[in-house]
Amino acid sequence: MDMKVFDPVLKHALIAAIEQGLPLVARPYEAIALQIGYSEKEVIEGLQQLQQQGDIKRFGVVVRHRKLGYRANGMVVWDIADDQVQALGQCMGQFPFVTLCYRRPRQLPDWSYNLFTMVHGLNRAEVVQKTELLVRQCGLEEIKHEILFSSRCFKQRGACYQSKHPAGVEKSLSKQDLA
Repeated sequence: MDMKVFDPVLKHALIAAIEQGLPLVARPYEAIALQIGYSEKEVIEGLQQLQQQGDIKRFGVVVRHRKLGYRANGMVVWDIADDQVQALGQCMGQFPFVTLCYRRPRQLPDWSYNLFTMVHGLNRAEVVQKTELLVRQCGLEEIKHEILFSSRCFKQRGACYQSKHPAGVEKSLSKQDLA
């Protein structure tokens, strides 16, 4: 495969194939190749190119944190001055226990919060302790915030970007589907 020219059909097929996770088989790239109609070599080279181009940051797993004993899940919402969001978001994002950190628009007058961080813990007290650490380490003592604890999980999965099918419909995309 010419690494200078990336087949856009292969690119989309690869992203669609891996966004559900790698197949748990001895040769996952071969399985993907069979699924999308390319060779195993093309799949491996294509994934390498996606990573080199920055389209794929890394391969990882979606951990079911509740099954591992992490029962508390807190979305911490912060009301931060607009001119401080960038710096404070970067400060919070450096902590390994912050799994998400997003700026979102305020919904005034009812919702003044504009920065959202997700913190997981074994229990609520641990989430509170971690949030207090954020407050101290990032200088947030005067910043209004709330911890919104989850009460029930309806769905947890990794992001899905390539699927254009209605919810609940699974379809493998091949070279022919995308042409």
